[in-house]
Amino acid sequence: MTTQKPVPGTGGDHYIPYAQRSGAESVVYFTRDLSAEGLLKIFKRINANLTGKVGIKLHTGEPHGPNIIPRPWVKNLIEKALPGATVVETNSYYEGGRYTTEQHRETLKINGWDFCPVDIMDEDGTVALPVKNAKWFTEMHMGKNLLNYDSLFVLTHFKGHVKGGFGGSDKNIGIGCADGRIGKKAIHTTPGSDDMWDISDEEFMERMTESAKAVVDHFGKNIAFVNVMRNMSVSCDCEGTAAAPVVTPNVGILASLDILAVDQACVDLVYAMKEEDRHALVERMETRHGLRQLTYMKELHMGNDKYKLIDIDNGDKEITLAEAVKDVVPFVVEK
Repeated sequence: MTTQKPVPGTGGDHYIPYAQRSGAESVVYFTRDLSAEGLLKIFKRINANLTGKVGIKLHTGEPHGPNIIPRPWVKNLIEKALPGATVVETNSYYEGGRYTTEQHRETLKINGWDFCPVDIMDEDGTVALPVKNAKWFTEMHMGKNLLNYDSLFVLTHFKGHVKGGFGGSDKNIGIGCADGRIGKKAIHTTPGSDDMWDISDEEFMERMTESAKAVVDHFGKNIAFVNVMRNMSVSCDCEGTAAAPVVTPNVGILASLDILAVDQACVDLVYAMKEEDRHALVERMETRHGLRQLTYMKELHMGNDKYKLIDIDNGDKEITLAEAVKDVVPFVVEK
């Protein structure tokens, strides 16, 4: 994949400090426990409305992808809290290990996603979901099987992204639920263009976010979000073994019923780190204008960029960003 150099836009390269934000506050839960039990513990804080048939939207990775959420964590979660749930994915827009359903199924085997059903939602076609009160779209094409689920649990590996700057819950469903041929093309490519990656910076963030809005609106109250801040390369999991080495410290796991609040809190935690720990991921977010995801989610009334950060490791105490990252250990790249 290639990306264009950033051009001046509407603020996606500019971080807005918490004190400069306005509006209501949501709740974001936080644990430093990066383990299967940590994931299960924090999931139970936001799972009340995940009823009926539940889909788990996560990035299952390119073949042998090194940084994806560990499979044993997800297996433990399904066995103990979501029996009968299905992992849901869509095929990729680019050629690779997930371009066709056949290739995608083989990659799922390679990566160990064999302990539960995996629904490649665009295997049998697409469905157009409405996008309300947006700039670029009135509808977005999703994998048709999305309609088979009553609830959606968005389980996201938070990390950098070559086009989006960062990949959080917004990216996970905005790109990850759009089908591989129509929806993803509408987000990435100007109609008639020979360059499939020609949409970049502010416009790309807005298109991706409008796609995410279609998913959020579709599920209403029956959607919840968990972001795992572990093995945060500046590269997305879609780059597989070609991903840049991880240099950003691991932080923990965050959960919320508010998609904007959970992504905003992850970004805030990165900015709260020491300069030497945050510089790579911050550079990736700002040069790609990735912060536009956050301001546009707020413009689209998808959530709040203010929140209470609740430390579930210490009696549900509200903590500051500085307190959350004070004990992070610099990431050592193994040679």
